[in-house]
Amino acid sequence: MRILLISIGLTLMSQAALAQDRVAVERQFQSWLQETIWPRAKAKGVSPETMQQAFSGVTLNWKLPDLVPPGSKRKTPKAQKQAEFGSPGRYFNSGSVQGATSVGRKMERRHSVSLAAVEAETGVPARIILAIWGRESGYGQVPIRHNAFRVLSTKAFMSTRTDYFTGELIAALQIAEAGHQPTRQMKSSWAGALGQPQFMPSNYLTYAADGNGDGKADIWGSPEDTIASIGNYLMQHGWVAARDWGFEVSVPESVSCALEGPDQGQSIQDWVGIGVRRVSGKPFPAHELRGEGYLMMPAGRHGPGFLVTPNFYVLKEYNKSDLYALFVGHVGDRIQYGIGNFSGSWGKVGGLYRSDIATMQQALQDKGHDVGGVDGLPGFKTRRSIGRWQEASGVAPTCFPDASMKTILVP
Repeated sequence: MRILLISIGLTLMSQAALAQDRVAVERQFQSWLQETIWPRAKAKGVSPETMQQAFSGVTLNWKLPDLVPPGSKRKTPKAQKQAEFGSPGRYFNSGSVQGATSVGRKMERRHSVSLAAVEAETGVPARIILAIWGRESGYGQVPIRHNAFRVLSTKAFMSTRTDYFTGELIAALQIAEAGHQPTRQMKSSWAGALGQPQFMPSNYLTYAADGNGDGKADIWGSPEDTIASIGNYLMQHGWVAARDWGFEVSVPESVSCALEGPDQGQSIQDWVGIGVRRVSGKPFPAHELRGEGYLMMPAGRHGPGFLVTPNFYVLKEYNKSDLYALFVGHVGDRIQYGIGNFSGSWGKVGGLYRSDIATMQQALQDKGHDVGGVDGLPGFKTRRSIGRWQEASGVAPTCFPDASMKTILVP
């Protein structure tokens, strides 16, 4: 009983100390807003009234991820739940894909005039705009409840990317100052992304567009403005109107999976020449044959393969994930062409911690491979480095990390 009472007492003391620490940090936060943020906001034309309205009653949001309170050290969680750390196939669960497709077809009919106008102006296909809209906010049906100023100021004050979020916080204040959205209605995701297309504030200032002619760019409430803004974003990032995003293909064993990547492109005609074929059995469109294509195998030999075009990497400007860009392209094709699931199946791979992948990356880098950085992310440079190492070791390349490689790679 005495041990139990001591334990309870220590727990209560710990909780009290934590609460006291948070009160002190909150005071630092309020001082930081006035001493650091206000001068920068003022220099960008933000008025005292907008500053006061934005931060009236705002406190730190301690529930956000990747926070580093003053005086603490960054903690690296062991378990990684992002799709890239498990089987890539999880990203394409039937509920997400089918939901985005079925609702997307309804939205295609409902907003056909706006979609056609934006496609004509930007060259971005309606199906791609729809797929992004669906992925980002469920076509505007997913509630966006966070106070943008609370999220952005918390991350600017004590996250792992304070400089980045400070800039985004200033941009959000500029949006409010210009009257694009009242401060109390400035809602965001937990990451600070705004509205139905989930633009960061700086992207709103650069790419948000008026799609309904009312002189505003309301990405929170207007489907027309959302459609126009997504199209404008992709156009400004280099979307090539005459080309598709990519094609699912069969990659024969004679073609190494280590040929993956945007820096190993060749004409689609040349890929055909070495045996790469569309899984549909259809030939590649004649106008695509002269264009450059890039092998993309997000699960290596454990999943479907693709030949993608420069437009695939424009999609990655919206979100840096290969799987995100692939999801958007695939859902867009399902909306317009009525296709089904990928022909290639996703193998049972993954289940690795990010630290496991980082250990493999470091070992490969020590052997002279360019893995794209030791970050625990199995991007294309890591995947193909694994394939090259396997080939040099006399092993059939799979181009994807698995648990057995860690013991072989690391002495």
